[in-house]
Amino acid sequence: MSEMVVEVVRSGFVESVHRARVHVIGADGAPVLVCGDTSSLASPRSAVKPLQALAMVRAGLPLEDELLALAAASHSGEPFHIDGVRKILAGAGLDETSLRCPEDLPLDEEERRRVLREHGDARRILMNCSGKHAAMLATCAVNGWPVDDYRHPGHPLQRTIRATVEELTGERVAATGVDGCGAPLFFVSMAGMTRAFRALTLAPAGTPERRVADAMRAHPEWTSGTTRAETLLMRAVPGLLVKSGAEAFDSFADAEGRAGAVKIVDGGGRARVPVTVAALRAAGIDAPELAGLATAPLFGGGAPVGEVRVRPA
Repeated sequence: MSEMVVEVVRSGFVESVHRARVHVIGADGAPVLVCGDTSSLASPRSAVKPLQALAMVRAGLPLEDELLALAAASHSGEPFHIDGVRKILAGAGLDETSLRCPEDLPLDEEERRRVLREHGDARRILMNCSGKHAAMLATCAVNGWPVDDYRHPGHPLQRTIRATVEELTGERVAATGVDGCGAPLFFVSMAGMTRAFRALTLAPAGTPERRVADAMRAHPEWTSGTTRAETLLMRAVPGLLVKSGAEAFDSFADAEGRAGAVKIVDGGGRARVPVTVAALRAAGIDAPELAGLATAPLFGGGAPVGEVRVRPA
């Protein structure tokens, strides 16, 4: 099937167009919607974090609940996120000087303004991946692995994560790159990511897979932020697991094993949530609250003048 089309409509005119690749499977694991080439290599970016967290839990990472959700997070840099990162590091006998993610400002606009207003500066702990990096350091501490080069693809931690990604996607990692945070980025297919998320939510209770999925679903604000779309989606649909990645990539699965992956071809983030809602509905997952996320508003002069929407069939 051809790629899904997303229209940017301003004042009644289609101003721009995005295209999306979508892979959705039903509860039986069979495809129910495939748009575009979803079997070729893709860059899931931070959508792979639940798999990274799973590998760390299997390797002995001693986190539960909110802090485990934070280990799989692309957090907004809100105060509770930063406090959580410090707790993870302190539990491993480390502090933020051990982090090797880049310096950054919070994703949350209010927190970013506060930091700048108080004459603060970009810091590693404020970077959205600092929860994952703190968890990586904690996993190294538990296993006696070196902490200075934990991002290197040949490090025992990264070899463990790669093996876990291959196991859950059912694919060999065809290429390894560098993610925005400096950690290895493993290239797999959208179909593989869909299988992996399905495996997380269908695993028996108490297993490492379900511990990760359940922590994220119970504490979605810890995996993203209090106002982020992933939190809104998981709050709207009980049992839904959603994780986004840079360049407009989403993966999801629910308690029944319905799952999918979304990639906006040009990386346009404004099209991501409307396409994800369309993918959820294609899987048979819906809730009244999703109606407000099916389109994204477009503004002119501070007032709504249009929307970003999936082109009607």
